Amino acid sequence: MSQIETIASRKWVYLFEEGNKDMKTLLGGKGANVAEMRAVGLPVPPGFTITTEACNEYYHNERQMLPGLREQTLEALKHVEKLTGKTLGDKTNPLLVSVRSGSPLSMPGMMDTVLNLGLNDDTVEGLATQTGNRWFALDAYRRFISMFGRIVLGVDEEKFSRVLERHKAQTEGKRDTDLSIMQLEDVIASYKRIVYASLNEQEFPQDPLEQLRKAISAVIESWMGKRAVDYRRVHRISDMLGTATNVQAMVFGNLGWDSGTGVCFTRNPSTGERMLYGEYLLNAQGEDVVAGIRTPHPIAELQKELPECYGQLVEITQRLEQHYQDMQDIEFTIERGKLWMLQTRNGKRSGVAAIRIAVEMVAEGVIDQTTAVGRVAPEQLDQLLHPMVDPDAQVTVLTVGLPASPGAASGQISFDPDEAEQLAAEGQAIILLRDETNPDDFHGMVAAQAILTARGGMTSHAAVVARGMGKPCVAGAGALEVNYAQQICTIAGSTTYLRRGDWITLDGSTGRVLLGKAPTIQPQFSEYFTTLMQWADAVRTMGVRANADTPQDAATARKLGAEGIGLCRTEHMFFGEERLPIVREMILAESLAEREVALEKLLPFQEQDFFGIFRVMEGLPVTIRLLDPPLHEFLPSLEELLQSLADLKFTVQRAQNLADMDVVLRQLWEKEKLLKQVHRLREANPMLGHRGCRLSIVFPEIAAMQARAIFQAACKAQSQNIKVLPEIMIPIVSTPEELRLQLDVVRRTATKVFGEQGTSVEYLLGTMIELPRAALVADKIATHADFFSFGTNDLTQTTFGLSRDDSARFLPTYIKEKIFLEDPFQVLDREGVGQLVQMGIERGRSVKPDLKIGICGEHGGEPSSVEFCYQAGMNYVSCSPFRVPIARLAAAQAALAGVKRDT
Repeated sequence: MSQIETIASRKWVYLFEEGNKDMKTLLGGKGANVAEMRAVGLPVPPGFTITTEACNEYYHNERQMLPGLREQTLEALKHVEKLTGKTLGDKTNPLLVSVRSGSPLSMPGMMDTVLNLGLNDDTVEGLATQTGNRWFALDAYRRFISMFGRIVLGVDEEKFSRVLERHKAQTEGKRDTDLSIMQLEDVIASYKRIVYASLNEQEFPQDPLEQLRKAISAVIESWMGKRAVDYRRVHRISDMLGTATNVQAMVFGNLGWDSGTGVCFTRNPSTGERMLYGEYLLNAQGEDVVAGIRTPHPIAELQKELPECYGQLVEITQRLEQHYQDMQDIEFTIERGKLWMLQTRNGKRSGVAAIRIAVEMVAEGVIDQTTAVGRVAPEQLDQLLHPMVDPDAQVTVLTVGLPASPGAASGQISFDPDEAEQLAAEGQAIILLRDETNPDDFHGMVAAQAILTARGGMTSHAAVVARGMGKPCVAGAGALEVNYAQQICTIAGSTTYLRRGDWITLDGSTGRVLLGKAPTIQPQFSEYFTTLMQWADAVRTMGVRANADTPQDAATARKLGAEGIGLCRTEHMFFGEERLPIVREMILAESLAEREVALEKLLPFQEQDFFGIFRVMEGLPVTIRLLDPPLHEFLPSLEELLQSLADLKFTVQRAQNLADMDVVLRQLWEKEKLLKQVHRLREANPMLGHRGCRLSIVFPEIAAMQARAIFQAACKAQSQNIKVLPEIMIPIVSTPEELRLQLDVVRRTATKVFGEQGTSVEYLLGTMIELPRAALVADKIATHADFFSFGTNDLTQTTFGLSRDDSARFLPTYIKEKIFLEDPFQVLDREGVGQLVQMGIERGRSVKPDLKIGICGEHGGEPSSVEFCYQAGMNYVSCSPFRVPIARLAAAQAALAGVKRDT
């Protein structure tokens, strides 16, 4: 059998009757769930699904339609025609279909949909006769031409919009539903002329089968469209999944005021409250709600307008939530009083909502505690840790919209998603302000701190995408009038207007738009958060510590559940206003005696810092890293000094008296002395130069002072009945001898201090494994160490040969071109760096089976990296204080997943 015959013989198309919810990988989420709804007896229009395998094969086949796909599609179409009693292209009884995408993982609004397919100049008349509603038929046709023209034919959407807005402006109500039949006919004629002019004098396609073929290709092509690719990059979804394509008989929500369409959630996706939550429009089609074309009504109002349909909807949504055991996001259409279900999927939700839903579903007996722990994505906890607007602050409220996605953010206004992306890349905080967003704005939404729209509802594109990304969003702020041409936004009833670049604050929890930068406070954690974290800690077997350098950081870490400090960076203590001059005095010292004088001055500051941390972390381990960076980091930059010297020399020339001259000359002498030392300490590659243990081997008095400060603080704490567990860590070790020399200094200092104090404390000595050589000789290094802590920031730099600071210029290109799947400084590189980590663990424990091992790079707070650390057999991870809850939940989920540990 030839390759073409093999491809042609594969099953590319499944009827809805052939699928179920467990076939998401093949049929996509939409196709699998529609099939499931049909299987359990819910009212679902008939249709079929073209598989994700067809999508992937399409790209493998150089974007050529697959052998056998056309025949299978036509066969499935005949089945739909039989079930509906209608025929695609029939002039008297036409079948219309929708063509929708459907990835295995939800990507709301990121790919394309075509509705009302099958209409042409003949079938539109048949549809008018069939329904007895010519207005509806013409409305469906104008919608189809613009949607097909934009998505399939590539015509600029703005051209269609201008025509429609011009005709709406001529009506009394200014809505599309107010257009007359004559106006609709004129709109259709204008749309067709637009297509003709845009396609080099090609007519709008009239053959329904040709329309279907092109629409299927367009949906498959949208899998690799920019917004879909951007979305997958942000949400770490593989390009290899592919999208399914669903072809389904149309049901119409725009047949009159007994028809409608809507989107609803079985619980509030922002707060998690148990209630039917959503929006609908009567006499409308689905894109009107999602795209924010008309401001929809709260779902509760449907009970008054169509009570029977509302009752059915409530009953069905409850059934679906029980069936899937999760909050559902549901699309429905009502056609002349009959309810049809078009889609259900696990709903996107905010972090606040995710936690509440998980905890309450346990209380309701829907799921158990372990399911609840696995139900919340660790990244969602980050949303709970973001600041909120200070409720006691005096703020100026510009307007109020819908609280579409919680949280608070301040930024400068940008009206353009491309500009927002560019400005954000330059480090500016941006609020993207749009009349309404559409999927093509996604890259700008990613870049922005928050999103503000003048139109749209709680289920609009802006709201759904913002909630999925955890960004604050205020939608449907109807008082705003956006003028893109002038780059301003007016506010109804106010003389205030907003310009590009103005600072505003969005409060996504209340819907308020505030003038300027509003004061914020740290959030308060709910009882739901506390409960979920207790469940997570109960199943977690790997410890979670925090990176903290001050008592304040340590207190925050404990509040967030840290079980110790995994990295205390002593150099951060040197930058205080009182301390930096002393550090510089030490650096400028020309003899050991001068250096020791300076170190003696620093000692009380270091001891005070360590005592404060020991007191806060009472009973928990504190890992203290001795001085790591090169000394030049504590001196002014060369450029700064040269400029200062030039200014002083100019001042000398203009000095008016000897007293002034004497002061300036002394300053000049000090600056020149400092410049000489900066030149002496300057290195071509300081991150691989005289730093860490290398510095303290040349100047052992530095390590001795720091060790003395640690042990004196520990003895003082112990004398006050504060339990202390100090762990002293030596950085940048590459040989066993380096570690031995440094630990000898620490032990000698400990013996002296304990003798002076008349007491002693238990302590551990260890090292960071942050150089490839250290991992390779970890068995030899382990003979001197009580513990290892992997410094994966430096280990990543030295393994890849990348500078973390400089690589930002090209890493985005590497990720875009898929040279790197992830930024290795954000997500631990398992294949390379991870192999060194595993090697270091295995070799270290081959000498000391009980060797305590952790990680203290920022990878310790990234969920995928935490899972790797669990799998590798680490005892703990350590991360910044505000990522501690994320690491706790990620560690719990790794344990629940049953990932095999190496220990």
